[in-house]
Amino acid sequence: MWLRRAFFGWLLPAAFVLPLWLLVGWAIFNAGGWAFLWVLFLAIPGVFLWQLLLTLLVRARGTVRAHRAVSWWDVLGFTVWHVLVISLGFFAEAWWAPVMVLAILAGVGLFWLELWQLWSEARPSRFVLQSTDGVAYIPPPAQSGRAADQDVIVVTERHSPPAS
Repeated sequence: MWLRRAFFGWLLPAAFVLPLWLLVGWAIFNAGGWAFLWVLFLAIPGVFLWQLLLTLLVRARGTVRAHRAVSWWDVLGFTVWHVLVISLGFFAEAWWAPVMVLAILAGVGLFWLELWQLWSEARPSRFVLQSTDGVAYIPPPAQSGRAADQDVIVVTERHSPPAS
């Protein structure tokens, strides 16, 4: 549970730390001018906004808000996506382009995973029925016949006259 809570706490700071890492990685690994333009105009705003969107989708779920912990699917998805984004910050020409494609695919897959989890939690439960017109309603509780069959015991209180 501590790991899932740690991921819950990491989601919002990750929106700031991951883009910052891409900028710092560009400076440390001397990526060049074109990479700087990519980092400045595409990567930083893209990762920032995408992480915020994913964070909002996660926090929209009732179970996440109640437990202040993400699901194990979230831990897996965010781990994969964050590792790929962090590896982009190393700017190694040999494997940078395939990792960028994988990071984009992982980010889109994580988006659909979050939507699926949100929809799974928000869909009507089995207690909501639909009429023939398609109107949803909650059925009234079933009347139990046992209440009328049970014995009723009446206890009366007798007052004794006060002793003089």
